[in-house]
Amino acid sequence: MASVSEEVSPYNRTGVVYDELMSSHYHMWNEAFTEKPERYTGIIERCKHYGLLDRCTRVQTRKANDEEILTLHHPDHLEILKKSESMTKEEMETLSQKYDYLYFHKDILRNSRLALGSTLNIVDEVLNGKVRNGFAIVRPPGHHAMYNEFNGYCLLNNVAIAAKRALDVHGLERVLILDWDVHHGQGIQYFFYNDPRVLYFSIHKYLDGEEWPYLRESDYDHIGEGPGTGFNINVPLNVIGCDNSVYLAIFFNILLPIAYEFNPQLVLVSAGYDAALGCPEGEMEVTPSCFAQYVSLLSPLADGKLCLVLEGGYCIKTLAEGVALSLKVLLGDPCPRVDPITRPNNSAVSSILNVIKVLRPYWKCLQLQGDLSSISHNSNTGVLDWPPKDGVNFYTHNMPESFSLHQECWNPGVMESAHIIDAQVDELLARTVHRTTRHKVGIVYDEAMLNHRDLGYGGFEEGPERVERIVQTLKKNGVWDRCYHIQGRKASDEEICLGHGEDHIRRFKKTMTMGEEALKVYQETFKSIFLCQESFTSAAWAVGCSLSVIDSILSNQCQSGVAIVRPPGHHAERNTMMGFCLFNNVGIAAKYAQQNYNVQRILIVDWDIHHGNAIQSLFENDPSVLFISLHRFDNGSYYPYGGKGYHKQTGGPQAQGHTVNIAWNDGSKGDADYIAAFHHLVLPLAYEFAPDLVLVAAGFDAEKSDPLGGYRLSPAVFGHMTRMLMGLADGKIALILEGGYSLEGTSQAMSLCIASLLGDSLPNIHNAVPSKSGVEAIRKTMEVQEEFWKTILYRVDLPTQQQLEVIKTEKEKKKTST
Repeated sequence: MASVSEEVSPYNRTGVVYDELMSSHYHMWNEAFTEKPERYTGIIERCKHYGLLDRCTRVQTRKANDEEILTLHHPDHLEILKKSESMTKEEMETLSQKYDYLYFHKDILRNSRLALGSTLNIVDEVLNGKVRNGFAIVRPPGHHAMYNEFNGYCLLNNVAIAAKRALDVHGLERVLILDWDVHHGQGIQYFFYNDPRVLYFSIHKYLDGEEWPYLRESDYDHIGEGPGTGFNINVPLNVIGCDNSVYLAIFFNILLPIAYEFNPQLVLVSAGYDAALGCPEGEMEVTPSCFAQYVSLLSPLADGKLCLVLEGGYCIKTLAEGVALSLKVLLGDPCPRVDPITRPNNSAVSSILNVIKVLRPYWKCLQLQGDLSSISHNSNTGVLDWPPKDGVNFYTHNMPESFSLHQECWNPGVMESAHIIDAQVDELLARTVHRTTRHKVGIVYDEAMLNHRDLGYGGFEEGPERVERIVQTLKKNGVWDRCYHIQGRKASDEEICLGHGEDHIRRFKKTMTMGEEALKVYQETFKSIFLCQESFTSAAWAVGCSLSVIDSILSNQCQSGVAIVRPPGHHAERNTMMGFCLFNNVGIAAKYAQQNYNVQRILIVDWDIHHGNAIQSLFENDPSVLFISLHRFDNGSYYPYGGKGYHKQTGGPQAQGHTVNIAWNDGSKGDADYIAAFHHLVLPLAYEFAPDLVLVAAGFDAEKSDPLGGYRLSPAVFGHMTRMLMGLADGKIALILEGGYSLEGTSQAMSLCIASLLGDSLPNIHNAVPSKSGVEAIRKTMEVQEEFWKTILYRVDLPTQQQLEVIKTEKEKKKTST
């Protein structure tokens, strides 16, 4: 294993810090206590089983010093911890009973210092650029530890002190802390409740206040105070059994939009795995693969500076697997897919809506829900209740004076069904796909495609220099040499017939012997087409190279692939050419995957600024293909004009909902509009569809310097969209070049897409607030598609801005009187 003192490849820098000394402490008075050494050793064993630790950069462990501990903790807090080291067993027993769900041990001081010091070390290494991202596998956990109180297995608040160090020592201005542990990290919340530099986001089991730590301030309406108002976000889950669908809905509808608007410089994760299936404390049903999805979705943020810090997790099988899969994704391995998601339970919908309700005054990105028709729920879900229910015996102002060391860590009856759950866990782990490939990213390109050219009659923007510049850029920045080079080929007529008629192919072939005048006359029978004698051969090579990428991915030679091809294809209908497109490269590639590899479900995302009319035509009655297009529409006045691309088009009779058009109208669009469309439509639908293969019609003419598009997308946003798709289909994703006519903009955008596939850090997206017309376009598509998709959330009446101001005023008056 490499150490940080050695030369580390800039492209393979995942740090890991662990020390098996941290497994030494245990509960001396309660053998059934769930926070036990086996949690730690089980994780290390599982990571070694997959060979992950040897692939990481080993970050040195160390003990935190007093000064670091006192950054956020009271001197008395540290003094108690120091004294415990020399106490007798009886004295430690007496001391332990003063704190809720906590025990002392002779090694607890050393291990707490190790856990904190190791966390600080890995954060330092990430922020100093020594490693790209990292995982602190530490014990004891920390997110419950408060200024002067131990509780919930936690003694020192590892993540909070790391965030404070990032602010004070490294000079950061924005840190995102995501706490996905099933219990609310009240310690972190208290430390940063009025600090707008830290966005604390917690998803936790609450049960209307009847779940530990029994705090009123764990509910959704506690959103920070003073300058920190809006920067404390609690998503309380009020029923057990919440699964992947619930958690991913929270990501898509709240976390990711706000995270992109916040634009953090560092992402810290309080990574507890007690929401995993099988954990007796959590009683939730999140699969280990879903934790890997979280890591994948977070990875584009903060220039890739992402640190996971272990918190809870008490089903050793799913804890160890969840940590291992999270580490695999940090290393850039394919993200194991999750089963198709569906609509979250009604209680979770209620929580999501309540969070959006109280946060809308503070985050501009939360515009997709509001003033829409009401949605029905069970009467007991409390949709948009204000205030939350009273009568719960909260610990907020009524903490018991002592605690039993034999408290049950789970609700009565949980262990009675443990054997059933254990069997479910075994079945789940057995069917998790761990895809391995010989190469990470494959590229196909051939100079045969350069021969298609304009003979000078049209002045067309589509020329061979487009792909030449891409290749030059990739070679210059080193991306080219990091990819496997797939052998391209010319497609056969039979293969081209997967997307086109025989007569059309036969007519096109005749151009191979036409003179210039005849070619000029023939090309004018099509819209925006130029031809030469080499055009058919170049177009056949474009198709064949696209198929070579499919072969490479589906034979597991490459994890993902990119076809740098021309002429483009997504406008080429079955029996005609148009819009620079001669053959339907992406459409034929999808048909080829169906026919040759029996691929059952294919997602096609077309982000070219022009609508991919031919792809829609080819699959509009095929429910095995989900086609999503994000395109400039301008009420039908933008190429390819009228016809297809309208947001109300949803597919043929047998494939309703499998054509999804996000049709932009009314002015130029930017990064934030596309990011919002991905969060609220593309990702929910994609994860519900659960494709076996993802194809991207990768046009870059929405890039800000493009002479035809007129939009304002940065090259970076294409990398971000690519990364967001990488959690699907076990990483089987192919990008096939379509449009893009700014040589520099297109080459930079494609380079960032490939870098994203390679797992590189991506430039941040700034000002991630969608435009009013962008929101309107997304809403219109949501309204049409919600009939067919369960994951489109949520059409309800939310309070107006005036109502929210009244609520805020009443809350402030109540607080003052109290």
